[in-house]
Amino acid sequence: MGPPGTECAVARQRSEAEAQVAELLHTAREALGLSVSFLSRLDGTTQHLEVVDTSLPLLFREGSTVKQSTSFCQAILDGRLPDVIPDVRDHPEARRLPAARFAHVRSYLSAPVTLSDGRLYGTFCAAGLTPDRDLSARDAALLKVLASAAAMIIEPGVVERERREAIETRLLPMMAAGGPTVVLQPIVDLASGLRTGAEALSRFPAAWGTTPDVVFAEAHDVGLGDRLELLALERAVDHLDRLDGHLALNVSPQTLLTPACARLLARLPLDRVVLELSEHDPVEDYEALRAALAGPRAAGMRLAIDDVGAGFSSLRHIVLCAPDVIKLDRSIVDGLSADPVLRTLVAALVTFAHGHGTGVVAEGVETAADVAELRALGVDEAQGWFFGRPGPLEDLGPLAPGVPAQRTAATSAAVRAPLPAG
Repeated sequence: MGPPGTECAVARQRSEAEAQVAELLHTAREALGLSVSFLSRLDGTTQHLEVVDTSLPLLFREGSTVKQSTSFCQAILDGRLPDVIPDVRDHPEARRLPAARFAHVRSYLSAPVTLSDGRLYGTFCAAGLTPDRDLSARDAALLKVLASAAAMIIEPGVVERERREAIETRLLPMMAAGGPTVVLQPIVDLASGLRTGAEALSRFPAAWGTTPDVVFAEAHDVGLGDRLELLALERAVDHLDRLDGHLALNVSPQTLLTPACARLLARLPLDRVVLELSEHDPVEDYEALRAALAGPRAAGMRLAIDDVGAGFSSLRHIVLCAPDVIKLDRSIVDGLSADPVLRTLVAALVTFAHGHGTGVVAEGVETAADVAELRALGVDEAQGWFFGRPGPLEDLGPLAPGVPAQRTAATSAAVRAPLPAG
């Protein structure tokens, strides 16, 4: 007899959790002297044999299913059969079940696998093809202990799977309908207080109770992040043919490197686009990132590093990407006028940026006192509730003098062009 699970007929790579469960099943089968032990999942209609340890691989296979209402396990859960059955022939109810008639099961034990919140996941079972009069309540107790151990092993995976399914259930219908709602927040010239452009911001249903950054992070967790970001970008650039000034678009480095994003950028009036990379987003390959940005930047697109000051990675982004703009995170802007430490930090960032020909935009500006201090420190532009909350394009204020509207028929046609498939 080989190591746990080697006698299973299914040729597939088990997960770490499944391998641990297989060891428990092997322990149960050896201790009880039976032909098979298995972990099953019950979904209300079907019993799924998820992990199997057996000396009879042709009869018991991982991945096989049984109608739940006709299974030994359901009959035991319903109280129609005891949890220890030394001889199936002693129970007319058991003799009628398919496993007794077709698989020739003659002895059986089952213990429920219950998660920490009380939910029934499935069953931990063992069966033999011959009667075993030695099976007793002590064996049932052993099986229950092993079932509890199995529950602890599988629960993290169950929780993660349910989390992913919940995310997909929220996202997929919204994505099928065209993606998030996009609103615009004005970006203003601090010297005049007039608008130079706007940032496109995604909004999701309020009932979700989740901020946009969390929604995008969850989408990337389940493999939908690039698609969701591209839908948001499509919704955002729909505004370009009616918007005066520049449009700031947010994109993660991961999505920026996709061919679909390159095709989208290629059809835009890039001299009116500021592409923002968050300092929170990790960059694994700066060479690839710079290569993806080279063409659009040569065509007039400006690059901004967002959320500067919220952490440490922004300095690496700035040094290695040489952005045209840095955007100061609201955490170092809000309350600036009353905090000398924040003033010193912002002053240093402004000096650093301007020394390299980089513009500075302050985010999260909410008070006149902070506006005055930002002006005194030489910050170029700002956005925040003081200047306008995110909303429809029609609510944006007038454009600052000297900022070209740059709305042309050619621009409108390019913006409305469909994104190439693939």
